[in-house]
Amino acid sequence: MTNAEKLAEEIKTLPDYYVDEALDYVGYLKEKAAGYETECPLCAKHRDPKTGELRLNAETLAVMQEVEDMISGKIPTKWYNSLEEMLVDLDSDD
Repeated sequence: MTNAEKLAEEIKTLPDYYVDEALDYVGYLKEKAAGYETECPLCAKHRDPKTGELRLNAETLAVMQEVEDMISGKIPTKWYNSLEEMLVDLDSDD
């Protein structure tokens, strides 16, 4: 059995959510094999076409810093089980 056949058999046993992730990853690998670097759409949109330098405005830089701080734990975050739960929390007076 080839590796491609083994991979196909393994994918058949995954839940649909993970199959979607596997497809996304396969797309990434195909781009990588084609010699393209993947870049976030935000960065691609704000890259200077001549120099390749990122040209982000202050608001975008602030949001990127805030996300980095949330990921690193400097800013506490809260997970919600549903959109309704989040909306109730946002409407509360806490």
